[in-house]
Parts: sequence; structure tokens; C-alpha cells
Amino acid sequence: MSNAPHSSQELQRMYEARFRGRLEYRDRVWLVLLRDYFQQFIDRGSVVLDLGAGYCEFINNVQCGKKYALDLNSDTKQKAHADVEVLSQDCAEPWKLEDGSLDIVFTSNFFEHLPDKPALARTLQEAKRCLKPGGRLIAMGPNIKYVPGAYWDFWDHHIPLTELSLAETLSHSGFSIEKCIAQFLPFTMASGPHYPPFFVSVYLRLPFAWRILGKQFLVIARKLA
Repeated sequence: MSNAPHSSQELQRMYEARFRGRLEYRDRVWLVLLRDYFQQFIDRGSVVLDLGAGYCEFINNVQCGKKYALDLNSDTKQKAHADVEVLSQDCAEPWKLEDGSLDIVFTSNFFEHLPDKPALARTLQEAKRCLKPGGRLIAMGPNIKYVPGAYWDFWDHHIPLTELSLAETLSHSGFSIEKCIAQFLPFTMASGPHYPPFFVSVYLRLPFAWRILGKQFLVIARKLA
């Protein structure tokens, strides 16, 4: 029996309502985020898995050798490009991948949706198993230190995390921490104004602005040999 707190149909209805009218904008923002920041951590020949891929804004746009998207939401298959292999499963269950088959596991605004910390621990163990030695896990998400009340405005938020709590559990799970940034991007793209993608590009070049507007952490870790 799945430990996922929401069924595929529930996720589909929830996110369709939450992101209605924002998908094209999100896609354009992710193009900028990849071009101006995240692509530097991902070699063009890498095997990449997008954990909690949602509408596939990251995995569709990243430049790499092979692409996987893992998500229970049935809309993920509809949004994934033809070169993306979709794994429709609970992330806390064994992934349908061989040991050491991935170079990168990327996840954005996903860990807080897991039902509890044991589910997160099992997910991190699967990421470790499937990553090659030296492979990277790149994780971004809302930092409870900077959005203590607004964090709970979303019904499907369950685990409160900070950059330090995530880094600690990654260290215990067999990863070495490469980057640990407390304040990176603003809180959410689910609501609020549609800033021109040019603004996102400028923001990424101004780390001092992160310390003012950033509400999400960024943690990058490598699997130990």
C-alpha cells in the first residue's frame, strides 16, 4: 500500500487549480533559471532525474543526455516531452532504476509535500542508491525560518524544513554538502505577480538581493563513494 498522502487524482485536481493560468509563465521562468544558474551543475551528457517533476518545467528544459521524471501526478505524463521517461510512483518506495544509474537528482518544492520525515529518509536513500559515486542531489524548497506562517497556507505541506535540517539529514544519508544557501529564490510561483523573466535573470546575478527576497533554500550535495 502506498504511503503517499494524496492519490494521483487528488494531486491532479489540487495542482490544476493551484497553477491554472500560470504554466506558460512558470515554463519561461525555468528556462531562465536553468540558463543562468542550474545548468552549470549539470553536464550535457548527464543522466538526470527530476524528483517530484510536476508539470516538467525543469526536466523538459534542462540540457542533458537522458531524462527521467518521477511523480504520482497523472498530468506529469501529459506534460513531459518525448525525450523524458516518466516514473509514476511513490518516491518513498524503491525507484524503478538500477543502482548507480543517475548523475543528477534534482528536486524543487517537493520534500515539504512528503507525509513525514521517515518518507523523506527513504526517498533520500533511493536517491543515494541510484546516483553514481560523486553524483549530485540538488534540492530547493521553502525555508520555514523565513516563511513560518505562509508555509502552512498550502494544504499539502507536511514537513517543515530549513537548509540546515536538510543538510544534516543528507550528511547522515551518505552525502557531502557542496552548497548550503539559506535564502535563494522568493517563496512561490503559485501566486503573486508575473515578473518578466528578465527580472529573474537580473536577480540571479545579485546575491545580496537573495538575502532580502529569498525565502527558499538551495542545498547541493554529492554522493560519497
